[in-house]
Amino acid sequence: MFIATLIAADRLSESDISAAAALLPGATGAWIEPGSAYDLFLSSPDGVETRLRAALPGVDVVVQPVAHRRKRLLVADMDSTMITVECIDELADYAGLKAEVADITERAMQGELDFEAALDARVALLRGMDAAVIDRCREERVTVMPGATTLVRTMRAQGATCLLVSGGFTRFAGPVAEEIGFDRALANELLIEDGRLTGKVRRPIVGAAAKHDALTDAMGALGLDRAQTMAVGDGANDIPMIEAAGLGVAYHAKPAASAAADARIAHNDLTALLYAQGIPRSEWVMA
Repeated sequence: MFIATLIAADRLSESDISAAAALLPGATGAWIEPGSAYDLFLSSPDGVETRLRAALPGVDVVVQPVAHRRKRLLVADMDSTMITVECIDELADYAGLKAEVADITERAMQGELDFEAALDARVALLRGMDAAVIDRCREERVTVMPGATTLVRTMRAQGATCLLVSGGFTRFAGPVAEEIGFDRALANELLIEDGRLTGKVRRPIVGAAAKHDALTDAMGALGLDRAQTMAVGDGANDIPMIEAAGLGVAYHAKPAASAAADARIAHNDLTALLYAQGIPRSEWVMA
């Protein structure tokens, strides 16, 4: 048995439900949250997401097996997923280099450049920057993505483990993970000497392979099946963990990540991932 969850927070109508039901004769359904999320129960998932997304513009559709719907492990990207910015781009802005660095970032996230080489190239441009700028940048520029804190705190309250795994930097990821409520964070360390950035990153770099391994290592340590895990990200370096998870989610993502994912959230905030697990607002831990 499979579920197709229709998600449009506070704007999902009865006409949307009727249109979806007309495409899926014989499917039964039930509201998770009236006006926001609705489940349709199916015998086969074949072609369902494509048809429903075409028929319901502005509605996110998540199709998955009924079994292990509520996940026990969440592994999440940070930049442009759990927070609204790319930290390295914002850090570069303090050196007057945002346009140059952001171009490299975009190409890397699209999968056009090797992630590690692109990270090295961007960090090299920051050589000599006062390390105090890092904390200033975090305080002035970093904003938690809508729904992130509610997602993580609700999943943890229900017994899940939540990991923040970032190709960004520890000086951002540690405080962000603490603010949102993650169990722990993994990210890259900027090397600093005499209070200034050296233009280098400590090895090994946390990139696509490390994100994948963080998911599989945690899954093994917790004794979980793949079906009990979820990964969410937006860029090409998230693809291996997205593909390895039981439910791999592309969140407002680049085309390459979207193509690799089991589910695509393009219209809602991160609380859509609670609805995807069948969790109504009455069970949410609100930020």
